[in-house]
Parts: sequence; structure tokens; C-alpha cells
Amino acid sequence: MRRLRSTLDRIDRKGYGAYKDLAGSFEFDDFTLLVDRVQRDPFAPPSLVRVRTRDNRFDPSLFENRVRRVAFEDLLTREVDRAIRAVVRGDRGSGGSGRVEIQRPSQKVLPRTSMVVGRDSVEARMAVGLPARGRSVDGRAAVAVLLEELPEVVGRALVPESVELDRARLHVSSVEDANHLRDLLPSLGLVAFVADGSVLPRESGASDRPLGEGAVPFESPPEFRVEVELPNRGVVTGMGIPEGVTLVAGGGFHGKSTLLSALSWGVYDHVPGDGRELVVSRGDAVKVRAEDGRSVAGVDISAMIGDLPGGRSTESFSTPNASGSTSQAANIAEALEVGTSLLLVDEDTSATNFMVRDERMRELVRREPITPFIDLVRPLHRSLGVSTVVVVGGVGDYLEVADRVILLEEYSASDATREAREVVGRFPPRAPLEAREMRRPKPRRLRASSLDLRRGKRETARGRGLVTVELGRERVDLSSVEQLAEAGQTEAAARIVGRFADGGDGGVKEIIEGALSGISREGLDDLGRFRGHPGEMSLPRAQEVAAAVNRFRGLKVNTET
Repeated sequence: MRRLRSTLDRIDRKGYGAYKDLAGSFEFDDFTLLVDRVQRDPFAPPSLVRVRTRDNRFDPSLFENRVRRVAFEDLLTREVDRAIRAVVRGDRGSGGSGRVEIQRPSQKVLPRTSMVVGRDSVEARMAVGLPARGRSVDGRAAVAVLLEELPEVVGRALVPESVELDRARLHVSSVEDANHLRDLLPSLGLVAFVADGSVLPRESGASDRPLGEGAVPFESPPEFRVEVELPNRGVVTGMGIPEGVTLVAGGGFHGKSTLLSALSWGVYDHVPGDGRELVVSRGDAVKVRAEDGRSVAGVDISAMIGDLPGGRSTESFSTPNASGSTSQAANIAEALEVGTSLLLVDEDTSATNFMVRDERMRELVRREPITPFIDLVRPLHRSLGVSTVVVVGGVGDYLEVADRVILLEEYSASDATREAREVVGRFPPRAPLEAREMRRPKPRRLRASSLDLRRGKRETARGRGLVTVELGRERVDLSSVEQLAEAGQTEAAARIVGRFADGGDGGVKEIIEGALSGISREGLDDLGRFRGHPGEMSLPRAQEVAAAVNRFRGLKVNTET
């Protein structure tokens, strides 16, 4: 501490570059401050620092296995973030002077690089805007940030005396229960579970926090209610969605899309109090939609779309500007390629001509290459074991293909399967369903050399917020990839794709699975750019990494025969 203060006194009012003398480590009473990267000027990205406690005096049961450790690291990240907001004044001069930040978590609980809980220490990774007057060192303000505010943050967030034990146990046990429940789904023959009392609606379209006043707690229809026993909470009841084809119907604004959204986010664990803590889906569930204008590279969509005009084959379909139907077909084929057991589809975000085709249009348009999705949902399950949950409000023909129908009226769910069968009997479909089989799309081999990361004299593979990946000169748009929870996942996905460029050719699925397997062994830190400080990253799923690869406009693949 004395050496740090002395250094700050010595470089006070010198050019901002003098801050480079802070690189290294400094011993405080209860922790070590490690300065891994010093920013070049006050307007550059902030400096990267770590604080590592001398020991770990937290109850070992809070981090005794991987699931609990991830949950506890999530809790401590939130504690540090809360302490920073309470203690750090910020705005102490030019640029980002005086700002202290830690990775901002969402309502989801994910493996992140922001916190490392070890047997003998706890380490928080943060970013600090070193204070400046103009472009000169502001040593006095830096003393306040590094020697006063930062130690108080540590004292408020990283020692057992400041973290309520009961709240920590609730946080860890809640995540453990959700993880256990998700693992149980296949053995129960379910693809998803929604606990009774869950709060599904969110605060707004710009917030993933639960809706407060006016939220109607979810209650399962008696016909779908199942009981499960969890390791911490004990017996819990809720709606189990079995394998097969499930239709969610109802009028507009009655909660159909809200339920589907909750199921799509059920691939992740949630914090206690989120309302969706026990809304879980198969971990490989994929929400698919139409995505006009996206790039498609060598995807086999022939099971959904036949030969195009001019005899153009769709067994290795490529386009820089996909239509609604071809993009949705490609999204499904890519989901099958990387692996999924559950597709989630909302008619509101689907291409109409991909979803259904009535008898009148069949009579008028004889040469139609598109096989409507309504003819595919049952073969998907029968042939490939892939279940589907479809939200519909205006296409009654889907009643005929559903194994079950969940009706939502004023946010209340009921089993309408029997009524749906009666409706089908009274109003048979205008067009008969085609008897089909479904096959998996042909696998593709990624040509690593096509991932050109060159941007001037350097190579670039990084995230730009939640929905953009920068790969070389190209910015890949992920705004239609609906299961990205945090910008940290986008950053990690970009770095993973950047590694593909350095590797050899290989199957798309095998390359992605191999990369994530390596991260599982080595940890997310292995993707870090700077020594000791890996930046702000969260673990993405294989499905979102594949989405970033597949939307790169320069991608080249070979279709395997």
C-alpha cells in the first residue's frame, strides 16, 4: 500500500502514460491488488485489475461442486457490483476517470470470468478508469479510488462477515435445484417444466427482471401437473411438457409468447426471486425464427425445401440474402446439425409460407418447393426424436398435428387437447397432411481458411455488445439469435470462433464441441487476451457459437456426402 501511494505521488500530474508504472502487484492488509493492463489514455478502454483475498473463509459447502461454485461466483459478482454502486464515486475527470466496474450479470446464472472462488482465496476481476486531468495523471483521485474505495468494496463484498449466509445458501441451493431439475427432464420423458407459482412476464421489453404488480403466477393444468423432488426445496409441482408436439394456443396478449420466451430462457439457471427459477427446458433447446437477409453457407435444407427454379439443389444451399422461408429452414437445419432435442417456434416470428399452405394455394401454385413446417413437426419427433413447442393464434390446421394443446386465456393455462380434437372433427383441414419422413441434414466441414480475421495489420475476433461479433472486417449480426443472455457470451463466442481460424478444417459440430470441451477442462480464462485478466466473458452454448459461425458472410464449407 505504501509503495502504491508512493508511486501515485511520484507520477502525479505527469503525462497519462506514467500510469504504466502501476503494472504489477501491491499487497494490502487483507488482499493483493494485481494491475494486469494499464490503459494508454483516459479515453481508452479502462485498466484491468484483480483483487485476490489472502484466504477464503466462506463456508466450503457454498462451492463444494461445480454447480454450487458457479452459483456462488455469480452471487459474489453481484455483491461486488452492488458495493461498487454504493461506494465508488466515479466521474473524476477526463474520459472514464474514476469508474470501477465488474461484469454486469443478467438474471441468468452463468459461468463467468468476473470471479474465481478457490479453496484458498477469492479473486474478483474488475475494470478501473484511472483518473486524469486532461491527459495527465490525477494522483490524488487515484489514491481515493485504489486505496480507499477499492478496499471498501472488498470489505463489503468478498468477506464472510459482509455476505449474509442464509442469502448465499438460498442462491446456491436455488441454482442447484434448477440444474438438477433440468437433468431430470429426459428420464421423465419431458422437454420442459414450469413450476406452479412461477412469474413468467418480464418488466418490459428492455428488462429481463420479473413483472411486479399485475403479474399472474403460473398454475399448471391438472392434466399436465407433475411432481418432482429436488435436493434442496423438496417436492415441487408444475406443468411438465412431454416429448412430442405441443401446441400453445390462445388469443392475442393472453400470454402465449411469454410462455414460449420463458421456455427458451429455461436453458439457463436464474437467480432467486426472478420468478423463473424453476422454469427449465432441455439444455439444447433452440428457438428458431425467420431471419430475412441472413447469410447461409452450404446448408442442407432439402428436407424442407426442394429444388429451386433452374434446378438449383438445396442439399448445399448458399445465399448472401436468405428469404424468410429459406432462413427459417436454414436455422432449423443448423440447429439439428449442432444438436437439439427441442425446437421452439412462434408463428409471430415465422415465415407464413414456411408454416402452412392451404388447399386453395396448393391448387393455384402447383410448383412449390417448400414443404410446410406443419408437415414436418411429427416426422421430426418420429424420425429424429426432436420435439417441438409451437405457438399459434391463427393457424388452426396445427391442431391436427399436436399431441397436446395448451390454451392460454387471461394468462391462465388449461388443457384443450380434447376440445382441439373435436374442433378438428368438425372443421377438417382444407389440405391433407403429407406423409413424410425427416432426415438429418448432411454435415458440413468448415474451411478454417475462410474465417479471415485480418483487419489492417492485426486480427480481430471480439464481441461488440450483446448482438454483434466483429470478425476481421465483418460485423456479424446476431440480433435474431434469441437465446444470447449476456454480452459476455457474445465476447466468448467471438474468441472461440477466432480460434477456429487458427485450426484446421473439420466438421462444424465437432469443432464447436471440441472448443467447448477444452473450455470445460481449462475454464473460460483460457480465452483471455491479457495475462492474468481474461476480460468480461460468460459461457455460451454450442448453439450460439454455431450461430456466430453460420452468420459470417465469408464462411466457406464443404458438404459431407
